[in-house]
Amino acid sequence: MRRRLLIVLIVAGIGALAAFAVPLLYTTSAERTDQFVSRRTADINRFAELALTGSDQLEPEIDAHADLYGDAVAVVDAAGRPIVSRGDLDGGGDVAQAIDAALRNQRQAGLPDIRPWSSGRVLFARPVGNGVEVSGAVVLVSSRGRAAADVGRVWGHVLLGVLAVAALFATVILLLVRWVLRPITQLEHGLRAVGKGVIAAHVPPQQGPSEVRTLLASFNRMSDAVADSARRQRALIDDTSHQLRNPLMAMRLRMDMLAGSLPDEARDTYASMVAQAGRLQVLLDGMRALAVADAAATELAAHPATPSACDASATVLERIDFWLPAATARDVTLVDRVPAEPIPLLCADTDLEQIADVLIDNAIKYAPGSTVTVTVTARWPSGRGRVTVTDDGVGVPPGELPRLTERFHRGNHDLAGSGLGLAIAERLVTNNGGRLILETVTPHGLSVSAELPAGERPTPPAGNTMPAGTPVDGGRGSGLPGLQRPGRTDTTPMVVLPGSRRRRARRRDDPARATMRGAS
Repeated sequence: MRRRLLIVLIVAGIGALAAFAVPLLYTTSAERTDQFVSRRTADINRFAELALTGSDQLEPEIDAHADLYGDAVAVVDAAGRPIVSRGDLDGGGDVAQAIDAALRNQRQAGLPDIRPWSSGRVLFARPVGNGVEVSGAVVLVSSRGRAAADVGRVWGHVLLGVLAVAALFATVILLLVRWVLRPITQLEHGLRAVGKGVIAAHVPPQQGPSEVRTLLASFNRMSDAVADSARRQRALIDDTSHQLRNPLMAMRLRMDMLAGSLPDEARDTYASMVAQAGRLQVLLDGMRALAVADAAATELAAHPATPSACDASATVLERIDFWLPAATARDVTLVDRVPAEPIPLLCADTDLEQIADVLIDNAIKYAPGSTVTVTVTARWPSGRGRVTVTDDGVGVPPGELPRLTERFHRGNHDLAGSGLGLAIAERLVTNNGGRLILETVTPHGLSVSAELPAGERPTPPAGNTMPAGTPVDGGRGSGLPGLQRPGRTDTTPMVVLPGSRRRRARRRDDPARATMRGAS
């Protein structure tokens, strides 16, 4: 807006100055041309009168004129023979034609206006006689150089004045535009601050025209209303979660106490009530987690924090261990493709734990009896890492993929759940500057990847350098300072079955036993 307004005002100002300066320049040129022509015409008329009377003053006046202006003057008789000649009259055929035209008493053409770049000589010719009989002619050859210099000097003064007025005009325009648009710019910054989650962002309402000041005051009121609404919304979620949690737990305890004294015909109703109570508990927990993620997103947008690196390999391995019992219960095989070396991702370890929990939980819940592969990769120098969970279950139709991250969307199935898991994961990923990628798997299945910024690449051990851009996927590497975990020497995919972490670590330390983990 500032640029457009400046362009419009400056173009209008230049147009106004041009409308004043151009006629002035042409008028100046015309006046100097008239002056030049009138002086030469007066002198040549004087010479013609003296030549007609045969006065002795003819030659002295011609000499004085030639000394003053540097012009060439010649007086000829009726036969064209020179009577008096001063200066260089070598004009080729132009001088002869001018003399011939004067002897025939022809009118001379007018002279075009002199410009600063005009050059060359001008011929003035006048017959000598009484108007009926021509007895000779007077020819005057004058240079336009001095007149052109005078025109150029005047034009220069005019243009300097125009430039001075233009500079003054531009200064006034800049001050005016700044006065008008500065509050608009502050309003834009205020809107961006509100969009980033700054609480009660205000702009100074005392600047600019009265209409703009009214707009600024309205923005401040709107910002206060938005801040109050957001505060009330967070308080409502917190209060609702807190107020419903205790009665729900009390109801669940009473239902458990009634389990042993129910008649057989009420067992199905009781089981349905327990399931609904459990679903309500999951829904409350999901809403609470999503509200916390939204609040964290607002806080990060308003006050960006310095990102800290976490070891994605160690974190994901811990979550795999945690979900082993649930995978076994649903006949799911977990395949571990986590590299031995640390993968630094710019994400809080608690956030990465929640993201991995959501992805693994969804794969186990919605793809029973399948194989779920958990992969951690990173690429440098692009500085991006991924935690990917892939299953070979029934998958979802391609058209439903964009809806999987919608809140409370659960798809066409009867499994218990809140429909908030992927929405929470997406919010956590975007909070940390990443993106959630959902893709179908051929021939069937679903792949969900959390792509996050990666930290500095761990320094490989001496003699084991890899070229830049090589992906880290199931390879071996050195530890990241401050991030240590048991290493493994094999690079084959591992099928994880229930077992203690101590036993698992022991197998990783033994290359002969670390190639595959399975059940006999």
